[in-house]
Parts: sequence; C-alpha cells; structure tokens
Amino acid sequence: MDLGLAYFPTDYSMPVGDLAAAAEERGFESLFLCEHTHIPVSRRSPYPQGGELPREYSHTLDPFVAFGAIAARTRRLRFGPGICLVTQRDPIVTAKEVASVDHLSDGRFLFGVGAGWNTEEMIDHGTDPARRWAVTRERVLAMRTIWTQEVAEFHGRFVDFPPMWSWPKPVQAGGPPVLVGSAGPRALNRVLDYGDGWFPIYGAIRSDAGERIAELRTRAADLGRPTPSVTVFGVPPKTERIEQSAAAGVDRVLLLVPSVPAAQALETLDRFAGLNPAPA
Repeated sequence: MDLGLAYFPTDYSMPVGDLAAAAEERGFESLFLCEHTHIPVSRRSPYPQGGELPREYSHTLDPFVAFGAIAARTRRLRFGPGICLVTQRDPIVTAKEVASVDHLSDGRFLFGVGAGWNTEEMIDHGTDPARRWAVTRERVLAMRTIWTQEVAEFHGRFVDFPPMWSWPKPVQAGGPPVLVGSAGPRALNRVLDYGDGWFPIYGAIRSDAGERIAELRTRAADLGRPTPSVTVFGVPPKTERIEQSAAAGVDRVLLLVPSVPAAQALETLDRFAGLNPAPA
C-alpha cells in the first residue's frame, strides 16, 4: 500500500512546489490538492465535517496552476486533484489542462473527480445540484473522448460538441486514471461506469470499507473490468488506522497536511514519514 498526502494549497501556507519537493524527498508516493473556486458568503450548505468551515476552503490556489509547480519541482511524485469539481468546470478546457499536466509530468497525473457538496458554489457555476452526478458523468466521458480520439466529438444531454482536434494527448494511454470521489449508495456504480478507481473519504466508509472494496472488485471481475484501485482521503495519521486500511484492501491512503507555514508543515511531513509502511 502507498502512502500519499492531501493538501489545501493556499496563499498563506507552505508553497506547494516546496511541499511537493519535500514530500518526494521523504518517500511519499503522491500528493493530492483540494479544490474550491470560491466559497459563497451565504453559507447555506453545512460543512460536511461539522462546525465552522475552515479558513483554507476560501483561500485555495487554482489546482492546475499549482500542478505546474509540482511537475517542475519533482521527478517521481504522482499528483492530482482530491477532488476536481467537474460540476464547476468546462470539460473541453479541463481536458486540455489534464492532458497538458500529464504531458509535462511524463504521465504522473491522477485525476480525482467528484460532484461537490457546496450547492451554492456549483449554482454559481450554472450547475443544478440535483443533476450534479449526471453532469459529472457526462463531462468525464466527454474528456475521455477528447483524450483518446484523434477527431473527438460528443453528444449528450449536458455536453455536446461536434468533431474537434485537441492536443496534446495524455502520456498515459487512455488518459490519466479517473478516481471517483463518492461514498454514497451509488458510489460503486459510478466507479464501474466511468472510473478507474474509487476515492472515498475515510470518515464515510470506515465502518464497512473491507466489504465495499470486496464488492467493488468482485463486480469489476464479473464485468471483465480491470481491478479498480482504492484511494482513501483523510485517513487519521495513526499506525493502526493505516494498517486497518491496508487490511481492508486499500491501495493508497492520503494523510491531510495542514495549511500552515513551512516550518510547521515540514514537522508534519517528518511525523507522517515515520508512518510510511513502505518507504521509497
């Protein structure tokens, strides 16, 4: 099992390029960046973890700009969004950004996707929250078409475009792995429909992770699909939690690095590195 990191890159915390270089030096396998374009002041949507929304949610850098810094500062580290709010992004532009970053990093990109929880935020981008998963599905399928077809076209309910040319194509054949960030009753269906891996939050699956992972892989085998990977976001930084995740069949656990200045962030990385079950 691989040990990776998750991080809200902000305008006040350790620069993301520096963090990525330090993570690679300490043997971490991956770094995932959280995304929010903005936080509406109305705050009608409650914070899923409860309590007040942390400051970093409204201070995040654009992840694709940040990925350029990561690609330039590292040679081995894999990276991607945790998650990309596909409901809030144009699929043609996003397909270009993903392919460009995968090209610049020589195929190290992992594409975590999801529908989001902040309904006011997605409404500001023109997406009906009631249709967010249907929108996510079509936009992912449309992006796959752009990545894999020399002349790409797509005709759906939410995405529609005539034949087009778009390069570069991703270095990874078929495009970067799509990791579906969902934990509800339909999560496994979504992974099997248009994903390559499952990307749930730890708190949402901690009581039944092993059973759901086994079900996912059995269903994939029955469909003749490659075995989906499982990445879990926000596993508590404790040896027993990491070992439990490995026993449940998790392929990659992500520990959340706080959005703090460099000295504090590096102390956290050093502490987390001691939990790595397979140091690089």
